[in-house]
Amino acid sequence: MARKHYLTATLPDGYVKTIGPTATAFTHYWRIVATLENGKTEVFWGHTKSPADAKRKRAAAVEAATSRGWKSYVFEIADLTRTDA
Repeated sequence: MARKHYLTATLPDGYVKTIGPTATAFTHYWRIVATLENGKTEVFWGHTKSPADAKRKRAAAVEAATSRGWKSYVFEIADLTRTDA
């Protein structure tokens, strides 16, 4: 059985996201903060096993902005730091 650990990402705005406990080797955290036409915001996030996977989410964000009618959005990627459970 794989050993469980926690993963922590710190985004440029100071937001800290902790994931776990998990045995999966995620390396990056991504977040989209979308501003809707009515001024409200929606946040979408996830984690990936490689920087390339995280960067591919950027293309999906462009498509989502168009299909969902977002006024604007911010896409961010942060490295995950591992801490043993």
